[in-house]
Amino acid sequence: MSLEQVKALTFDTGGTILDWHSGFRDALAAAGRRRGIERDWPELANELRRRALGRILNQGRDEPPQVNFDGAHRAALDEVCAESGLDMLDEAERHEIAWTVPHGFRCWPDFPDALPRLRARYSCVSFTILSFRLIMDTARANGIAWDAVFSCEAIGKYKVLPDAYLTVARWLQLEPRDICMVACHNFDLDAARAVGFRTAFVRRPDEWGPAGSPDPEPNRACDIIVDRFDELDRMLP
Repeated sequence: MSLEQVKALTFDTGGTILDWHSGFRDALAAAGRRRGIERDWPELANELRRRALGRILNQGRDEPPQVNFDGAHRAALDEVCAESGLDMLDEAERHEIAWTVPHGFRCWPDFPDALPRLRARYSCVSFTILSFRLIMDTARANGIAWDAVFSCEAIGKYKVLPDAYLTVARWLQLEPRDICMVACHNFDLDAARAVGFRTAFVRRPDEWGPAGSPDPEPNRACDIIVDRFDELDRMLP
């Protein structure tokens, strides 16, 4: 099926657009330096991410969501601190790591130049499990202009539940086949494809730092597989 009918691109944002690993790693390391302690900061950054994702994905399946991603970040950080001998981090330090730093995450350098070119041809929206406020703040910090932000926080159904994707299609007033989901995560793209979205995999090999991506090989069912956003721009009609 041709991609000519695609009218909107929905972008996963955490990981695909934003470099969460460097942000968390550097914030944890800075707190450690202030306290004169050393840990495996890259691994603790990844553990914080894993635990936050575990709290968020599929929320709304059995009961209303209990927390947004900001709350998930804080709960995950508290667990990581308790289990890693970081109980001495005070409230201000924890707020800095779990809220202030994520709201200033930097985006991958290949995205800002590609987005205006894509927006000239498509509606380009953030479709994310991150909170509205986090997306708003990181957009301002990185000079990103989305056509809209669709957070699962408002939908009440979190990825990878089918209703999350179908709700976004309804809000865009498009059929799922007219939308291309853009992400670096197979779990997101597979769920989008299952309800009729077209899919584009953009590799982000540094998303998890030196540990490497836990899911580096794109599903070959994707319509487009690229290494960079300028390649995505060239491959889309």
